[in-house]
Amino acid sequence: MPLLPRSRVGRVLLVIVAAVVAIAVVLVASTGWLDALGAAPEGERLARIRRSPNYRDGAFRNPEATSLASTGSTWQTLRRWLGGHEQRVPPGPLPIVRLTRADFARPPASGLRATWLGHSTVLVELDGARVLFDPVWARRASPSSLVGPRRFHEPPLALDELPPLDAIVASHDHYDHLDREVVRALARSAAQSGARFVVPLGVGAHLERWGVAPDRIVELDWSESTTVGPLTLTATPARHFSGRGLNDRNHTLWASWSVAGPRHRVFHSGDTGPFPGFADIGASHGPFDLTLVKIGAYGETWPDIHLTPEQAVDAHAKLRGGLLLPIHWGTFNLAFHAWDEPAERVVAAAAVATGTRLVVPKPGESVEPATPPPVEPWWRAVRQKI
Repeated sequence: MPLLPRSRVGRVLLVIVAAVVAIAVVLVASTGWLDALGAAPEGERLARIRRSPNYRDGAFRNPEATSLASTGSTWQTLRRWLGGHEQRVPPGPLPIVRLTRADFARPPASGLRATWLGHSTVLVELDGARVLFDPVWARRASPSSLVGPRRFHEPPLALDELPPLDAIVASHDHYDHLDREVVRALARSAAQSGARFVVPLGVGAHLERWGVAPDRIVELDWSESTTVGPLTLTATPARHFSGRGLNDRNHTLWASWSVAGPRHRVFHSGDTGPFPGFADIGASHGPFDLTLVKIGAYGETWPDIHLTPEQAVDAHAKLRGGLLLPIHWGTFNLAFHAWDEPAERVVAAAAVATGTRLVVPKPGESVEPATPPPVEPWWRAVRQKI
């Protein structure tokens, strides 16, 4: 019996099949042999999830009825993806403020300082403690190291240059908010051995799979709190969704976060769409000295799950925020708008919203809400490089 097909068509088909298999193997390997997908909650973790009032019929639910995409949006999305003319990627390098651990040796004079490291990753120094939100250093917001949205800029701070942290907080398990390699590195770092991982319900299953000891993980439902040093961290509601694979939609919770110290309070929105809960969070946990609110990756075909810049300014007001530092923009191409459109729109919206204090730092720039710098539209210089 011949080992190869005799016909030319058969040989061509064999080559095609072999190529497809080879590509599939390479892609699977680029996810760490699917390790990037994380792990499903089980045992007592799953039992606790099932007891949550926010979990029904096998999935977590939003605070109000939510659609992930509007009717007929599939074809509209495809047309925008293939035929959109927006400048979704910066035409030149972004101005980065390069940092090392030495930059954090001196505590903030006011007791509160935030350093934007790109997208939703923010290092907050608050009343003598340090909290790292949504740590993502990956080159791509994807399970694969080969395909998926690529970073616009290098991280301003090398992972091994992070100062000692007290808490590492994730808002949910999407790839642009929870980075497997970062979790693995922080879990084995001697410098970060005292840090606790504080996450929404179910996300701890991913962390354990990636090497975080169970006694370092705190999982919270909405309105639950934990204490880390002088800080109280509370998981507050958000309107979004979760999942890292094809069959785990909403199996883990998503959250925004309130962090309260003896003197200061900070809010991190994570990913969220508009909902009345911002006012409730502001009443229960505010006023906030600083709000970190998402402004990018919005789209007319998914209005329920991502705030627009104008809605972010409105949310900031309802949260009773002092200074607004926009996040979730300027790092990955995740939607059908120009890469710098969120910044332009949030500046315009804040200008007409009475009493809104805004800062738009460069990646790597640190800000103290007590003495914020004026808004410098640094992104316009990048745009002019076209």
